[in-house]
Amino acid sequence: MSSDLRIGALGFVMIAVCYGFARFAFGLFLPQIDAELELGSTISGVISGGSFTGYCIAIVASAVLSERLGARAVATAAAAVAAVGMAGIALAPTPLLLAVAVLVAGSSTGLASPPMAAAVEAVVRKDCQDLTNTVINAGTSAGVTLSGLVALAMVGQWRIAFGLFAAIAFLLTLASARWLPTARRRQGANGSLTLNKPLLQLIAASFLMGAASTAVWSFGGKIVSEQLDWDASSTGWLWACLGAGGTVGACAGSLVRRFGVNRVHLTFLGLMSAAILAVGSGTNMLALALAGGAMFGTAYVMLTGVYLVWGVGLLPHRPATGLMIGFLTIAVGQTCGAPVFGLLMAEQGMSVAITGFVGLALVAGLFRYDAGGKFSPNGQ
Repeated sequence: MSSDLRIGALGFVMIAVCYGFARFAFGLFLPQIDAELELGSTISGVISGGSFTGYCIAIVASAVLSERLGARAVATAAAAVAAVGMAGIALAPTPLLLAVAVLVAGSSTGLASPPMAAAVEAVVRKDCQDLTNTVINAGTSAGVTLSGLVALAMVGQWRIAFGLFAAIAFLLTLASARWLPTARRRQGANGSLTLNKPLLQLIAASFLMGAASTAVWSFGGKIVSEQLDWDASSTGWLWACLGAGGTVGACAGSLVRRFGVNRVHLTFLGLMSAAILAVGSGTNMLALALAGGAMFGTAYVMLTGVYLVWGVGLLPHRPATGLMIGFLTIAVGQTCGAPVFGLLMAEQGMSVAITGFVGLALVAGLFRYDAGGKFSPNGQ
């Protein structure tokens, strides 16, 4: 297998495990976990926010360590942390210990992405880097799809499911230590970072999109179980559709090069808004909710791919840091958004929370890529 394919394949699995299992599967299994541990909407939101907090801390550390220690060491650590966190979720006897385990598992996601961007920059041909990065990023979809299928096969057995996820993460740890390159920052790359207008535009857009996304990532399972009276099996189908839709996100790099960052950005923010409305409409139509899940998966993975290309484009000689900026602010938005959505849902009702978070996604479209049009044909 060529080095390009090896990096792409291993990175795809890394993101599938750390994002799809360690971070986003919690929202899928939340109704089952809530029933056993009696969390409630507000505590559920705080725990979900804790996962995103762990991610925020870890992704900053990961960007720095990837430049200093190299991709192999940091990515291997990410897989190991995912294994430990998900084992903790599987064994957690109380809400407090569950919260700690979710925090640890969520941290693995922050550790995973920057070293993969650094590995791609070091090993993959320049003309294939955007495509490889966005294919790796689409691993989230595979992980979400698989977690949905596991939920269908293990209805009511959320502890066994997370134990299985932990075992897969352990195997990934061994593979990462064996096959990833030791890729460090190039000599001469600037160690300082200027917070200029182009970076602030990226930060604002990714923050708002991240906050809006928690309506489905953290509460999608709870929304359909309460509003549509779905059982755990039906919720698993929602997650499978969400993940399947997200596979389209692998095309983000190609679409951005053809149509420009801003057009792709606006299009998929609109699709995300429509998807949140479809999932939370309260209309007892199976097809509508499942279509909404698929649309959300497509929009979310596409938008994270856009922010990846956006950030790396602004800092081409520091890809780990460029990726970190966009992905960090997505997670900061999710850290803030999850508890706010939970509080709104508890105090004002589901429809108010959903409407407000649809608005956040639309407002994100006000911010534009403006760094000389490198990925933006005709100035778009």
